[in-house]
Amino acid sequence: MVDYGDRVKIALMDSGIGLLAAAAAVRRLRPDADLVVSSDPGSMPWGPRTPEDVTGLALAVARAAAAHRPDALIVACNTASVHALPALRAELEPGLPVIGTVPAIKPAAAGGGPFAIWATPATTGSPYQRGLIREFARDADVTEVPCPGLADAVEHADEEAIDRAVAAAAALTPAGVTDLVLGCTHYELVAERIRAAVEGDRPGRAPLVLHGSAEAVATQALRRIGAAPAPSAEPVGTLTVLLAGHAGDLPEPAMAYAEGLLLKAVSPAL
Repeated sequence: MVDYGDRVKIALMDSGIGLLAAAAAVRRLRPDADLVVSSDPGSMPWGPRTPEDVTGLALAVARAAAAHRPDALIVACNTASVHALPALRAELEPGLPVIGTVPAIKPAAAGGGPFAIWATPATTGSPYQRGLIREFARDADVTEVPCPGLADAVEHADEEAIDRAVAAAAALTPAGVTDLVLGCTHYELVAERIRAAVEGDRPGRAPLVLHGSAEAVATQALRRIGAAPAPSAEPVGTLTVLLAGHAGDLPEPAMAYAEGLLLKAVSPAL
């Protein structure tokens, strides 16, 4: 366990910049935490790959992060959590707690209204997602919405491609939904654009409730290591960026998002 006054180091892994949302959530909860963000953008997207390929890529990205001796590792990727979490935990735990990302289906179902789940085509309709629906939303009115190209568009901050993918998914989303689950970590970076696109077809209705995973995953990571949130903690922690295992900088597209700018505004690790 980590005492309140101890230095905290949290690592996060993903195929690309989808980890920004969870990393920013950790930064808000513990500004003094040292962050290690490990990704392999050259291997994106992971969604169309076989489970074996995803597991191999995820293990490589996780090992690079683990070499920096963090207190916990967040798997800030739905695809990696689906396919590689058992292998990651088998290799790294109990020495390094590994926290996976689960679509926020349970809290969406708790709202009681019809809801939609936006996810990659590989995740939509998958046994994993269908299992979560059966477990947490058996009696709910649920619409699964595939979002081809959206994660890749977000990864490259391609504004036109983001607009096209969001509009296509919004057209498949029933007008009566009260809640929307963001079933890919990349989607959280454009959450308000998604909200605007879906709400544009629902004049006069209550605001759409979006459900992401970043805050819950960040909170769970701190809980696993016994570290209390300290939103006003000083000094601000360092940031280590690993790209395919090598030290680097946040990719330029990350600066298109508030979460990327928040992480950039810290001193690099020495």
